[in-house]
Amino acid sequence: MVNAQRRVGDSGLVVSAAGLGCNNFGRPGTATETIQGSRVVIDAAIDQGMFFFDTADMYGRGGTSESYIGEAIEGRRDRVVLATKFGHEYDMGYGFPGGRGSRRYVRFAVEQSLRRLRTDWIDLYQLHLPDVETPIAETIDALDELVDEGKIRYYGHSNFTGWQVAEAEFTARGRSTGRFVSAQNQYSLLARGAEREVLPAVSRYGLGFFPFFPLHNGLLTGKFTRDGGPSGSRIMNERRFIWENAPWDALEAYAAFCAERGITMLEATYGWLLAQPGVSSVIAGATTAAQVESNVRAAVAWQPDAEDLAAIDALFPLPEDPAVGL
Repeated sequence: MVNAQRRVGDSGLVVSAAGLGCNNFGRPGTATETIQGSRVVIDAAIDQGMFFFDTADMYGRGGTSESYIGEAIEGRRDRVVLATKFGHEYDMGYGFPGGRGSRRYVRFAVEQSLRRLRTDWIDLYQLHLPDVETPIAETIDALDELVDEGKIRYYGHSNFTGWQVAEAEFTARGRSTGRFVSAQNQYSLLARGAEREVLPAVSRYGLGFFPFFPLHNGLLTGKFTRDGGPSGSRIMNERRFIWENAPWDALEAYAAFCAERGITMLEATYGWLLAQPGVSSVIAGATTAAQVESNVRAAVAWQPDAEDLAAIDALFPLPEDPAVGL
């Protein structure tokens, strides 16, 4: 199967419309806790044309996800667009005082990720969380140096607010340096807060956007009802409050909307997300080859028209309270 391809904002970076979120690799209690289980998912992704992989140095108990990916893609690195992140508050054991966007931290962290990933370069290197201790100019300079040295190709950020997106853009412009090409924030039909400031900023400055938790922990796949869900799912085992507090009236109306159009909820959710301005790829996790195949199919199955989008917006309106739906 051929996955649709998209550019990341105004940059030359191209990714698959359906991306693979790698936060499950190495996670205890999942089918991908082991390298064998993770390899099954990675092999399926590459075979299905899902070539954009998104991970982070702290995924899988600190480095395990990167290590599994590095082992699994060895010998076929050129078939994968590889994104990872640095600078989360999770303690990676590097032992550095100060901010995690500092030049010292960035340069050390990238070497550890390159080693675990068994590669000479990272396609997209992302600052995982804003660093309030380090001027964004220093972070940009450090990332620019890595581009010049060929250790990374592009850089992006994650969890920035709208004003932080703008600050980073104008800092880069004022210093005539390279710039962030992407933003990654939580975004789904059940968490639309990014539409207030982040998505407008992303669109204004030509960044690509990657929504995380796009399926809202599986609630938007159609696998859950108000009566329950898969017994082995993370929601039912670890995050039952998500299911308990879900807006079931809206979700049931959404299921009816999908049935009327002969599409699955997963296909509708991918179609809605990919129709949003700036969205470059929908990155969803997977623990089985079947989930990978379903996600790839969903990314090309349905394109909503203006009437469809208006109907979906009516089912899941942006909350008036800015604190809701973030």
